[in-house]
This record gives sequence, C-alpha cells and structure tokens, in this order.
Amino acid sequence: MKIHHPMRFYFSACITGGRDQAHIYPRIIEYPKQYGEVLTTFVADNAHTQLGEQQAPPESVYQRDIDYINQCDVLLTEVTIPSFGVGVEVAHAGIQGKPVLALCQPAEGRRLSTMIAGDPNVTVTEYRILE
Repeated sequence: MKIHHPMRFYFSACITGGRDQAHIYPRIIEYPKQYGEVLTTFVADNAHTQLGEQQAPPESVYQRDIDYINQCDVLLTEVTIPSFGVGVEVAHAGIQGKPVLALCQPAEGRRLSTMIAGDPNVTVTEYRILE
C-alpha cells in the first residue's frame, strides 16, 4: 500500500461501555500524531464521558464515525474494555481492507474478545503503561 499523504488514523475506544481506561487514551494517540492526523481525538478527551454525545442523534454519530473510517488509512483501537461500537468499527474497517491495530492491557480475569483476537485483519498488541 503506497500512501502519498500523511497517514490518517481513526482512534477507537470504549465510550458508553465504560471509561475506566480513558486516562490512557491521550498517551496512546500521541504516537500516531507523529505520522499524521488522528481524526477522532475527541475519543481520547477525558471530558468525553460514558454518557457520550447525548445531544447528537445516534444516526448522526454513526454516520460521522463511518465517514471517518472511510477517510482513515489505519484504525487504531484500544480494546481492553469490551465495546459493541468498537466491534462495529473494526468490522467496517476490515470490510474495507484497512489495517487495524488493537491495543490491549492484559489483566488477570479479563480476556480479549475472540472475534477481535481471531480476525486476520487485526493485529493485537498487548501493552502496559506505567504510571
């Protein structure tokens, strides 16, 4: 795949299913910013709560996110906390043949979704952030 522009990254992470990892998201998106644009920095905003975007109709949020996935070169997702929305985003990117990098913090008693782990379009990488 030859890219003639700065990379465009779609960052995806759990929102309505829990924001327990949200404090880590700003640190995660710093790396791809060195190579291009992160289209969805709002996902990493600590002010973005579990309530999500209550003022926006679900259809407009869905369409906006699909449009961003259509524009991105790579989907970067944090999958430590399971999320139906993240699963839909990963599937949509996969249908388009876009590479997906899924980051996961290992923890005892927690298991990564087999649909994410088994998807040949998804590269799963475990990570640890020492605070």
